[in-house]
Amino acid sequence: MQPPSWEDEVEFVAVRAQGPGGQNVNKVSNAVQLRFDVARSSLPVHVKDRLLAAADRRLSKDGVLVIKAQGSRSLEENKASALDRLREVVARASELPLPRRPTRPTHGSRLRRLEGKAVRAQVKALRAKPQE
Repeated sequence: MQPPSWEDEVEFVAVRAQGPGGQNVNKVSNAVQLRFDVARSSLPVHVKDRLLAAADRRLSKDGVLVIKAQGSRSLEENKASALDRLREVVARASELPLPRRPTRPTHGSRLRRLEGKAVRAQVKALRAKPQE
């Protein structure tokens, strides 16, 4: 299966992973930073708009989505992980939300509401001073 055309617009940068790593930690750059320019990508316009409108902390002010993957010790596995996460983000943005259909309260819920109001009114009526 051929990847979508927008996956060719991804830029990978190898960076040093955070956390413990023993003697190798300062020598090997196994973490991957994926950079995807949403604004200049070949994604459909409605997907771009939804991605740019999302309140995602991985999205820079310039419209570049940055995903860091450092779960594996292998550079290739981290690249695949970052690409999978990007696919998930794009797939979520391409799903159109279902429009909300307004509903009316059921007959039972209306009756329960009125019963509650009657009980409350009775409680408040009992607080009044008795009339002579």
